[in-house]
Amino acid sequence: MTEAFWEDRPLEQLDRGQWEALCDGCGKCCIHKLEDEETGELIPTNVACRLLDRSSGQCSNYRHRHAFVSECVRLTRDNVHDIDWLPETCAYRLRAAGEPLPRWHYLVCGDRDAVHRAGESVRGWTISEVDAGELEHHIVDRRL
Repeated sequence: MTEAFWEDRPLEQLDRGQWEALCDGCGKCCIHKLEDEETGELIPTNVACRLLDRSSGQCSNYRHRHAFVSECVRLTRDNVHDIDWLPETCAYRLRAAGEPLPRWHYLVCGDRDAVHRAGESVRGWTISEVDAGELEHHIVDRRL
């Protein structure tokens, strides 16, 4: 992938490989969120899906994730515009809005670890849902 497909093509024109390549591996979309019943506001926790590799920011069983986590959302070209809980830095969200990718995105800088060094991933501040208990005890004050 030598061309900058993420800059000059709308999401609808990306092939499957290009679509998958947009994911920066931050893991933020795999963080459990609580919803305030009165306001509808989503409140982030430090609890990650049990399938998330919290070091790499990638799903440990991406191909079969729905067999283990039925509520996992399959992000597609058709629904990306409707999912308002995607992280502010999510490449899918940014490109759907016609915005550029951040300078730390590996497609821009060529370094998969840049997302972690920039502090834009779940590395170092999350726990697995297997160890979490009640989500209310894991609310964090972080921008997602």
